[in-house]
Amino acid sequence: MAKPLKKETTPLLMPKATAVWLIENTALTFRQIAEFTNLTEIEIEALANEDIGKGIVGRNPIEHGELTKEELDRCEQDPAGVLVIAKRDLPSVQARSKGPRYTPVSKRGDKPDAIAYILKHCAEISDAQICKLIGTTKPTIEAIRERTHPNTPNLKPRHPAELGLCSYTEFDAAYRKGLKAAGKDPDAPLPTSYKVEEDESKKDDEGKSTSGGFDFSNFLSS
Repeated sequence: MAKPLKKETTPLLMPKATAVWLIENTALTFRQIAEFTNLTEIEIEALANEDIGKGIVGRNPIEHGELTKEELDRCEQDPAGVLVIAKRDLPSVQARSKGPRYTPVSKRGDKPDAIAYILKHCAEISDAQICKLIGTTKPTIEAIRERTHPNTPNLKPRHPAELGLCSYTEFDAAYRKGLKAAGKDPDAPLPTSYKVEEDESKKDDEGKSTSGGFDFSNFLSS
């Protein structure tokens, strides 16, 4: 019987960390995990034996909306089953040719929030990379860093990929490049701040924050 073709899906943001979680918390086969994460079975086996990626913290794909519990249960019961990544509500970002990034008018107002997120959580990404990633300018980045941007009191750090300003793959590539430039291991465990802080977002939405504005103290240069 011919093996069904795997449908094209959006790449996972952190495939190795996702693979580690699936190895540790599910009864899936190495083949199933390899197909879901777009890694090889040899890599999955090496991760399981800690021959590579030692210290990587597992990333739960269910909590991050990349996999449903029902889909996981289905494939655990069927070793021949192929996991299908969960569909996201966010529109996928189409591949573009080289040149300045065009951002729809409806998304341009989100750029300062995306810059604030990167400066706070991923300081390894250089200003030049930020400009290329979300289509902004260095003066704008500097204004947000120095808290001189006109909209400083209302800034709300949000992941640029969640805002549709870039793809998760592009963001991950920029972050890994920044880590390499800083002399850090791109495969090392990521800080907990890398995850979008949903609790803080909820607090802001409910009007419970009493700070009166966004706190930039975590990423201001000394």
